[in-house]
Order: sequence, then structure tokens, then C-alpha cells
Amino acid sequence: MDLLAFLPSPSQGTWHLGPVPIRAYALTMIGGILAAGWIGAKRMESRGYKAEKMIDIGLWAVPFGIVGARLYHVFSSPQAYFGAGGNPWKAFAIWEGGLGIWGSIALGAVGGIIGAKRAGVPVGVLADALAPGIAVGQAIGRLGNWFNQELFGAPTTLPWGLQVSDAAALQAGFPAGTLFHPTFLYELLWNLAVAYVLIQAGRRWRWRHGQTFFAYMFLYCLGRVWIEALRVDTASHVLGLRLNVWTSILVGLVGLGLFIWSRRRFRDEAEAEAGADEDADDSGDQAEGETEAEADEDADDSGDSDEPDEPEAGEPAADEPAADEPDEPEADEPAAVSPAG
Repeated sequence: MDLLAFLPSPSQGTWHLGPVPIRAYALTMIGGILAAGWIGAKRMESRGYKAEKMIDIGLWAVPFGIVGARLYHVFSSPQAYFGAGGNPWKAFAIWEGGLGIWGSIALGAVGGIIGAKRAGVPVGVLADALAPGIAVGQAIGRLGNWFNQELFGAPTTLPWGLQVSDAAALQAGFPAGTLFHPTFLYELLWNLAVAYVLIQAGRRWRWRHGQTFFAYMFLYCLGRVWIEALRVDTASHVLGLRLNVWTSILVGLVGLGLFIWSRRRFRDEAEAEAGADEDADDSGDQAEGETEAEADEDADDSGDSDEPDEPEAGEPAADEPAADEPDEPEADEPAAVSPAG
């Protein structure tokens, strides 16, 4: 095997500033939250609301989201905390990893609604503004799994296989030196692609009234289904599938249904906005054409006034003196008599 044909894991995920531990997992979570908030603030500002309102909303949404994410993880993977040899106090050790996106969205939405109501921002506007930022924040947060050497996929011989420590490989039940699918990287790239699609498609088709968020629910879950199926970490299973696979299917279908319902309900509004824009474009083109035509006419008139009138046939030019002609005698005046020769 080519020793260069693999993706290495970081050698450490914790640094110490004196007695204070600085954990990469926590830094990636903070970075993801800040990125999501910044993108959401910019998008909300473009919709006519002050960007500062995102801070007020975040003070509610972020704590709710973190608590919800941890609760979902603990109750969907209870063995490490309440199983044989488990430690219930470990449920509070959030810095060791273990945040479920579904709990984060559920309780984070509750906090977001409370914050939006208090800030005077419509919930649909907030949801649409935040959706791409949430996807970017999740992408950044997945780097924490890389530093922790956790949540990787099944063994692979692909050149981008993830190398983990011997201890991490043995704990997962595989021989030391085994390479694994880098599921953190798959989800990171998928989430960035989702964010791009949401921004471009939302602008192109004028997604409003929560439609961008509903599309995010569907697109994220579409990728999470196959990425989750690759993972080999311990998880609860239902009917032969990991619990998170079923959750992804359910949430994705709900998101798709809500998106279709919202598009149909507000179809007339979207068509009216599109028609108004087309009329504005046509009016602008017509006004521009009329302005150009008037400018051409003025230029023609100005050119005509600058050119001198051409004299008619047989008429001397204005600048040329007339030829001297002899004066004809008056009727009563005798003609001059020529002297005899």
C-alpha cells in the first residue's frame, strides 16, 4: 500500500494554556455557530431587518440548540452513559463529543422562535436567512470529529481513506492500521454544496415563507442517509437500520412535504413578484429605447442646423459677390448717344 495514499488524522485535539485545556472540538463548534450567525445576519439584513437582531435571537437559539443536541445524542446512544460500565456523569462531558443535529434543530428552533418573537422578526424570514448558514456551520463542526478521531466510516482501500490511531481502530473493532471512510469529510463537502444550492436556488426561484429552510431539511437528510449508513460507531438500530438513518428519512420527507405545500400555497405571490420584475425590466428597456431614439433625433436636428443651406440653381451663394451688371435706363431718360466714329 502506498503510504501517502491516505488522509491522516490530527495527532492531538487538545492543547493547554496553562491549566486551561483548549479543545479543537469546542473551537470547531464555536466557529460553526459564529459562521452560521454571520451568514444569517447578512441574509436577514438583505431582507430589511437589522443584522444586530441576529445576536438577540442567537442568545435564545444557541443555548437551546446545544442542550437539544446533547439530549438527542445521550438518549439515542445511551450505552456509554447508562449501560453496563457506563458513567451517567459523562452525559455532561460535551467537550468529548456527541451532539445530535436533530436535537439541535428541534430545541434550537424553539429558542429561535422565542428570540424572533421578541426581536420582531417573522419566523419564516429567520428560518430562510439561517438555513445556508446552518449548513456551513455543520460543515465546520464536522472538523471536530476529525480531531477527535470519531464517527468514521467502514474500512476502505480508497486513496483518501482516513488513518486513525491504533487505539481508535482497535476500539472500533478493527486491526491497527485499518483505513476508514472519512465520513466527516463527506458530510463537510455535502453541507457546503447544500449551502451553495440553497443560496443560488433561493435567489433564482424566490424562495420565501420558510421554503429555503424546508429545502435545507430535505437536502441535508438526503446526504445524511447514505453517510450515516457508512458509519461503524455504536448506535441504536431499528429494523436493521441505524436510528439516525430513520430520523433522516422522516425529517427529509417532512421537509420535502412542507416545501411543496409552501410553494403551492404562495405560488400566486411568487408569480406576481416575477411578473412585476418582468414588467419593470420591460419598462426599463422601453424607456431606454425611447431615450436613445430621442437622443438620435436631437443629434440629427443638431446636425441639420449646423449645415448651411445650399443655394438654388442659378442663385449666387451668399458669400459670393454678385457680378456687376450695367444699369438699365429709366423709361423717360434718353439713351446715351454714342459719338460718331
